Amino acid sequence: MARLYGLLFLAQVVLAVCALISCLSAEEGEIRALPRIAWVLIILFFPLVGSIAWFVAGREPSARRPRTSWPMGNGFSERDRPRPVAPDDDPEFLSSLAERTRRDDQERLRRWEDDLRRREEDLRRQEGERDRPEV
Repeated sequence: MARLYGLLFLAQVVLAVCALISCLSAEEGEIRALPRIAWVLIILFFPLVGSIAWFVAGREPSARRPRTSWPMGNGFSERDRPRPVAPDDDPEFLSSLAERTRRDDQERLRRWEDDLRRREEDLRRQEGERDRPEV
């Protein structure tokens, strides 16, 4: 019998805590009949009756509650939800990457050719200086 009373007491405490959380987190327009402080005091002083009264008469029923302006899931079904495109799946990105790579390759090739010409000219100049007889 003591276990049953302990279990009922625990259920009453859990119900009172849930009612307090619900009362304290409710928007001002969702509270009916009494001010919030009165509901908190009723739930604290009469936990079982106050909790039941809060859930029955103190808050707006869920059917009459105003809907939030943000629907769950952004209003798209899982199948229709727009997904970000990975860079390697985006044709526009790939074409811009190919164009950038082509330009970079052309610039790199031009620099290499310029460097090769400069080195060849330096080498020719050095060979020309060696071939000239000293006076």
